[in-house]
Amino acid sequence: MNAKSDINLDRIIEQLMSVRSTPGKQVQLPENQIRHLCQLSREQFLEEPMLVELEAPVNIVGDIHGQYGDLIRHFDKCGFPPDSNYLFLGDYVDRGKQSLETICLMLAYKLKYPNNFFLLRGNHECASINR
Repeated sequence: MNAKSDINLDRIIEQLMSVRSTPGKQVQLPENQIRHLCQLSREQFLEEPMLVELEAPVNIVGDIHGQYGDLIRHFDKCGFPPDSNYLFLGDYVDRGKQSLETICLMLAYKLKYPNNFFLLRGNHECASINR
């Protein structure tokens, strides 16, 4: 059985998107779901080449820093995956109050649409920065 079939990405995305009209409201995903999402994402990243060549059009997004509302505004303005392609330049978590929601949504989209959603590692994705 495929490990991706063990997790309901649509349900996770739906839960995370359910708070989009309520700024600052946190989503309570179960810890085991978050861990599974992280493990599957790790496997996905390891399968990908070190250099990705993307074709236009692609939306390039800079630092998010856990600002979940900003992430949602990007999607509202530019379109949601897979209708729009994305390249994120890193620094997904750290300063915002919704870092967990931010990274979980990004990882869920990465797993669901691996050919439309690309995440680069920034300095905030290194253990020495995020302790």
